[in-house]
Amino acid sequence: MKPTASITQKALYLLVRTGLGLTFLWASWDKIMHPAEFAVIVNNYDILPAAAVNMFALVLPWIELLCGLFLLGGRLVPGAALTIVMLLFTFILATGFSLYKGVDINCGCFSVSPDARGSAVWNLIRNGGLLAAGIWLLTSAQGNPGRPSDSLSDRVIQNAG
Repeated sequence: MKPTASITQKALYLLVRTGLGLTFLWASWDKIMHPAEFAVIVNNYDILPAAAVNMFALVLPWIELLCGLFLLGGRLVPGAALTIVMLLFTFILATGFSLYKGVDINCGCFSVSPDARGSAVWNLIRNGGLLAAGIWLLTSAQGNPGRPSDSLSDRVIQNAG
């Protein structure tokens, strides 16, 4: 690999990791500050049983916050990226399901305000882009040049040799 390509790849890795980290920090903040309002939004999706809505609304933002912090700090990147990929895939399914039912609701992605509106189609496009970035980050985190791998299998292999 050319030295310039390596520098470009490192810069892109840092940019994507930082961008996703900041995005998930931003997404978590309003939900953490207003859990009851977020629970209403979660309930509007009509996917979870009523008994699970409050727990989901309390736990999800903290998972988003932790993943964002791990990405920004460069720690546990593969695990944080995998979690983000799974979350985004779930968000896409939930949004698609609501569109299928003919309901275009406030996704609660970045604001729990009842006035916050966004197109479900736009949410699908945005989450699809974030999913692609998360998948790229997940695959790149396993062998990011110039950075020790965070994966357990790589550490075991390195210690065995």
